[in-house]
Amino acid sequence: MRVTQGMLSNNMLRNLSNSYGEMGKFQEQLSTGKKISKPSQDPVVAMKGMNYRSQVGQVEQFQRNIGEVHNWMDNSDSALDEGTQAIQRIRELNVQASNGTYSDNERADVAKEVRQLKEHLGEIANTEVNGKYIFNGENTTEKPVNMDDFTINSNDSPVELEVSSGVKLQANVTPSAVFNEDLFSDIEKFASDLENGAGEDELGSSLSQFDDHVNSFVGERADLGARMNRVELIEDRLGSQEESAKRMMSDNEDAEIEKVITDLKTQESVHRAAMGVGARVMQPSLMDFLK
Repeated sequence: MRVTQGMLSNNMLRNLSNSYGEMGKFQEQLSTGKKISKPSQDPVVAMKGMNYRSQVGQVEQFQRNIGEVHNWMDNSDSALDEGTQAIQRIRELNVQASNGTYSDNERADVAKEVRQLKEHLGEIANTEVNGKYIFNGENTTEKPVNMDDFTINSNDSPVELEVSSGVKLQANVTPSAVFNEDLFSDIEKFASDLENGAGEDELGSSLSQFDDHVNSFVGERADLGARMNRVELIEDRLGSQEESAKRMMSDNEDAEIEKVITDLKTQESVHRAAMGVGARVMQPSLMDFLK
């Protein structure tokens, strides 16, 4: 086989081009920190990277849902705490007013405070967070309590959010278990009895009703607290899943900088050697002597 000067020159230029390509690849890995910049460079790495990114994105969405659940539960718990304190105060007033030493004027003053507490409980029932009424089930755009006549229009449908794959948690409490018509009617009856001079026995009979309302609030808070504990457990697991997925994604995509630097230095040495050999291949031709 006849080897010409042109063949040697073309081979040299092709090899130099390949060497430039290798150095360019290593320089790109150093600048981006990634093994590949396009799927065609390594389809397997690219496919795994898509799966890992999808997993990380899913976990991050669940974490955002967890944040929304925390918002609902924290505000619900705070509102129920205020409601419990208000009813306990009404109960204390009931005990005090049942004392036969109270005059009619003193009982009228107690009735005024009771009605203020009734208004306060109505406002708690209409608690609004980020434009949503949290004590009206899925009907978050309407107030559950009409403050004019204290009629109830509550919705007990649960507000459920997906916090893990296939796992949904109720973020709200059951409104009718705490803010119901019995609550406001019992308070109003107690205030009216105070104003109308009801006897001690009649006033004392309301005490058990307020005890039941306090127990209802405590029961809902206990149920809410149990769900809050579960949310924290799920949140911890999601954090572990996110860390694991990001680590796998990093192992799959991120370049080993130390190795890349070593490979680049090696390729630079090879490139210099190739150029030195190329200078020897490009010997003077006959045309150089005919000038």
